[in-house]
Amino acid sequence: MPSAIRLKRIADRLRQEISEMLLREINDPRLRQIFITDVRIDRELAYADVYVSAVEGSKRSKEILAGFKAAGGFFRRALAARVELRSFPRLRFHWDPTPEQADHIEKVLADLRVKENAPSPGDSKGVKRKKK
Repeated sequence: MPSAIRLKRIADRLRQEISEMLLREINDPRLRQIFITDVRIDRELAYADVYVSAVEGSKRSKEILAGFKAAGGFFRRALAARVELRSFPRLRFHWDPTPEQADHIEKVLADLRVKENAPSPGDSKGVKRKKK
């Protein structure tokens, strides 16, 4: 079995290659403005779980995953030619909600900062009161 470091290197290489393929080789309109957030490979090198996200968010998630499912064989053949492995893992594509969740958290924190710096109703000039 490969070490954890080797699995990480293989996963990083797959992520890089899939990203380049999306930019240069894939003509499917369903796979436009997509980015690969993570790739995880199991210890037996049987499966590679590819996590994807889009600029628009989860509105197009089903459409995007259907596009990846349709192009899965192409991706696997092209990657097997680029990355030398004895047996190439099967690709499984998953939607990654992490970027959307991070954006939501950032908005909540920004709202809290705005509320914290807003003047109190009793302040006439908007000067912050010191807490005792």
